[in-house]
Amino acid sequence: MKQYLHHEFSADDPELVSVIDEVPLWAAPFGFDLLETVVLRPDIRALDVGCGLGFPLLELAFRLGSSSRVVGLDPWERALDRVRLKKRVLDIGNVEVVKGVAEDMPFDNAVFDLVVSNNGINNVRDVHSSLAECARVSKPGAQFVLTFNTQETMREFYDMFEQTLRESGHVAEIARMKEHIYAKRKPVSEVESLLRTSGFGCIRLRTGEFALKFLDGTTMFSHYLIKYWFLGGWKEVVAREDRERIFDRVEAELNIIARGKGCLSLTVPYVTIDCRRERGDRFL
Repeated sequence: MKQYLHHEFSADDPELVSVIDEVPLWAAPFGFDLLETVVLRPDIRALDVGCGLGFPLLELAFRLGSSSRVVGLDPWERALDRVRLKKRVLDIGNVEVVKGVAEDMPFDNAVFDLVVSNNGINNVRDVHSSLAECARVSKPGAQFVLTFNTQETMREFYDMFEQTLRESGHVAEIARMKEHIYAKRKPVSEVESLLRTSGFGCIRLRTGEFALKFLDGTTMFSHYLIKYWFLGGWKEVVAREDRERIFDRVEAELNIIARGKGCLSLTVPYVTIDCRRERGDRFL
């Protein structure tokens, strides 16, 4: 009888409960498109760049099966510890994680048949170097699938942020806001150009969009996703002595919008890019 037919579990198992958030809120829409795009084949070696807490790394490992090996790369040691716990509790034998950055990967040339990055390039220091490294570690013909949210992300918030800054006489801060957006989210055309420069071809793009909905601006600012991953960058746009006044006004204006529309909806457009490592010695 197959081993999985003997599997038993308890919903009260604290370790199981600790790992069942396998699809994080923010990563899910991008990751589902990524998984849909990946070509599943046996006996391959795959790399997830910026694997974070393990999605889609572990899901990819499950779907590829035991004949393949899947490596996750991330500089966040605490997150890698969480992946190791998931690997042990969920009994995933074909996964390993490595601490490192995308700009300087600790791997040999041309070792991966598949490379993925789920919204990872928005969090690197140098997009060009990171994509060049993805090319270096990919075998000729390897598939590379990446996703990222675009510059129009949460435009409803940024429009109100810009309006508030302008009306408050903070013109220089508007420029800093736009610099912040560019630093985190490069234009799609720029990423596509960098992919070609790095040695990838057969580039196909698919766009998508989802919305994050909140009761109002107050609940949006209180949400863990915003507090931990977005608010820090927003605050850096405004001088410390002006932050409370500016953000109080932004929150109040967003609350007015929410009352009129029934909720506050923040749009998150994203792109999924599917490409292949070009063949030829000049890229190796």
